[in-house]
Parts: sequence; structure tokens; C-alpha cells
Amino acid sequence: MNFPKNFLFGAASSSYQIEGAWDEDGKGESIWDHFAHIPGKIKNGENGDIACDFYHRYRDDIQLMKEIGLQAFRFSINWPRVIPDGYGKVNIKGLDFYNRLVDELLAAGIKPCVNLYHWELPQTLQNLGGWMNRDCAKWFSEFSSVIADKLGDRVDDWMTLNEPMMSASLGYVLGYHAPGLKKPLQFFKVVHHLLLGHGLSVKAVRAEAPSCKIGIALDLRPVYPESESIKDLQAVKNADALMRRTFLDPIFNGTYPPLFNKQNILARARIKEGDLKIISTPIDYVGINTYSRDKVRYSRWAIGTGFTGPSEKTVDKEYVKDGIQYTAMNWEVYPQCIYEILMMLKKDYGNPDVYVTENGAAFTDTVENNRVHDIKRISYLKDHLTGVKQALDEGSNCKGYFVWSFIDNFEWSEGYCKRFGLIYVDYKTQKRIIKDSGLWYKNLITSNKC
Repeated sequence: MNFPKNFLFGAASSSYQIEGAWDEDGKGESIWDHFAHIPGKIKNGENGDIACDFYHRYRDDIQLMKEIGLQAFRFSINWPRVIPDGYGKVNIKGLDFYNRLVDELLAAGIKPCVNLYHWELPQTLQNLGGWMNRDCAKWFSEFSSVIADKLGDRVDDWMTLNEPMMSASLGYVLGYHAPGLKKPLQFFKVVHHLLLGHGLSVKAVRAEAPSCKIGIALDLRPVYPESESIKDLQAVKNADALMRRTFLDPIFNGTYPPLFNKQNILARARIKEGDLKIISTPIDYVGINTYSRDKVRYSRWAIGTGFTGPSEKTVDKEYVKDGIQYTAMNWEVYPQCIYEILMMLKKDYGNPDVYVTENGAAFTDTVENNRVHDIKRISYLKDHLTGVKQALDEGSNCKGYFVWSFIDNFEWSEGYCKRFGLIYVDYKTQKRIIKDSGLWYKNLITSNKC
């Protein structure tokens, strides 16, 4: 099963999950720095203060990337590391870190792919309302301009936001993620401001780096009903509109789906004239983060949406139920997810250029004789890449695939107990071990064959 010669194979990460150095060299506090220090918010009382210490070890880690043959590395910029208050004065030491990181990647022959926002909002801006405040979109565009001005002469590939659906739902509605709010009536307002920030960011980056390519990374999963009842089938339509069309429609078509407009009466997001034109500023590609599928059911208690999805409760380790493998995140292994999303984009949105910007699995990893034999992860990656190849054969414009993640890392509210990486990290010693999946991925990249 060969991939096109120019197909890009990489891996991804985010700044808070790997960098550490949370208060060094003039860095400001992010919402995750703040949230993770609140007792009871993170499993085992853990935080990202040190994480993988990538801030100090990035040169060695880039050599590991080179060793496993990565062609590209997708990473995010920690906003308060560069602009501590979110607007105003730039922290030169923080900006220089990303400047050195890009140079080191290029020297190793690895393409840097910059994600401008992976949930690292400055706490100072959260104190002003965060993404509930329309001005946050403007501040994000100013931050984007600073980064593009510094890195745009060497970075060709950019993304604005990572998973705005998760930012809005887990951060502002359910409270599982930073900033930890439970304000459901703010959901549509937050979504609109995030998307407005996306559109303004596209314009800002292009102004500084006109020849670059820029897109957005959306979490897109197939949606299925828990039963064939009429109400559950309607729940699927509502879930599709809320979790996918609410982002894809304004970006590609300049309109929100009817469900958004109907429920926004309650949220009062104040969509101003010209907003949707900004949001639909043409992009060069769309990134998809996909790991599984969602099964939803009707719920009369889910005011405004009429559906409820899978539980956010995780498990101690992976398991098999009714012949189906589930990961340690309690996610069903459903390899068709990538194929189905790529085909949906081809059918409904004009077959845009696409990158799979995140795909991977958390399994229980153990070290034996300095090796990590993660055969389940290899099987997961191979099966999902089979779906990518099937979509390519059927005309999808998928241009590349990024494993989540390059290295084991801080997994948000789960702390350090969930491992997604191609490289194992002993968090006590910071020792790295390339897992069998990393060696398998190297062979795939070298042979261009799965």
C-alpha cells in the first residue's frame, strides 16, 4: 500500500503538554498554568510545570525526531511565553525560543508546522473574559502577527486554532479543561469569537508571510446513533450540526447552520456585519484531528441540542468489549473514522486539501529491557492509515498525516497516566525510549508503504 511520493508524514505536540519551564525567562501565566494548580482539577494532582522539559531538551528531542524519520513536526506557540499579558509588550526570550526551535528543525531536515493556538490563552486575558470577550479575537490576531513576522521567512505551514470545539465545550461549558467554567449559555458566543479570531489570524499571518499556507485544525469525528429510533436519528443530525457544521459551514460557506442560529438567540453572540466574511477568509487546507467515532442518543435534558454523547469518563487501561477494542481513554477503536471524515469533506465541502493533523491512541506502555513493545498502537496506526489510503484512492486531497503524539506528554485533565507517544518518557528521570511504534513509523516513512 504505497502513498503518493509527496505525502507528508509527521508527528504533533502542543506547548503546554511538553515544554515545561512554566515560569522561566519572563513567561506569563496561561489558563492551563492556572487551572492545573487548582487542587482536584488534574488527576493525581499533576501539572505541566515540567512536563517533558522540551524547553531545555528540544535539541536532543529533535535528534530523536530525525532518528525516527519524521518529515514534519507540528507544534504550538505558548502565547504568554511570547506576550505575557496576551497583548502589548513582547517577551524577546520567549520569542527567541521558537526562533531557535525552527532553526534546529530545519537544520535536521524537518518541516516546522506552526499551530498558533493549542489552548494556551494568557490568564490575564481570561481575567478579562477570555474567549467570551470579543476583543480576544483581535488580541489573537495581534499575537499571530508577531509570530508570523518572526518565523514567516522560514515557516511555510501554519494553523490558527486547534480544536475550537473542545476549547468552547470542555473549557466553557463542561469545565473539564481550562479555564474550567460551566457557562452553557456562553457556548455559541465563545465559538463565534474563536472563529472570528481564526479569520483575523489568517489575514494577519498572510500579511507577514504572503507565500505561506495556512489552515485550521478541527476535531471531526463520525457521528452514529445509539439506536435506530427516530429520536436518536434526530440526535445524530443535531450532533453533526453542532460539532462539525458549526465550524465547517462558516469557514467554507460563510454561514452558520440553522441549529447555531436558533440557539444563538439564547447566547446572543452578537454576530456583526462582516464577521462571517472574515471567518470565511479562504484557507489553504483544513486539518482534521480524529481518533474514533461518537455515538449519541436523544436527551430531553440537553437543552438546545437534544442529544448527549459518550461519557468523558476514562478508564485505567485499554479493554475489549463485545469484540471491540477500546483505548485507555475509553475511546472505541474505529479505524474507518478517517476515511469517513475525508469522504464527508470531499462530498460536502468541495474536496479541500486536508492534513490529518492528529491521530493516535493511548495504551498502557511498559518498559522491558529498555524496549516498549506497543503492538496495539502499531495496529491502530496501521489500520487508520489504511483508511487514509482508501480515501486517497477515492479522490481525497489528503496531503499528509501527523501521529499524536511525537512523545508521551501531559494529557490535560488526565495528567501523565495516558501515553500517546511514539517515544516513551520516564517523567522522573526524563529518559526517552523510542517505542516499537516509533521504529515501525520510521520504516513506513522510509518505504512510503504501510
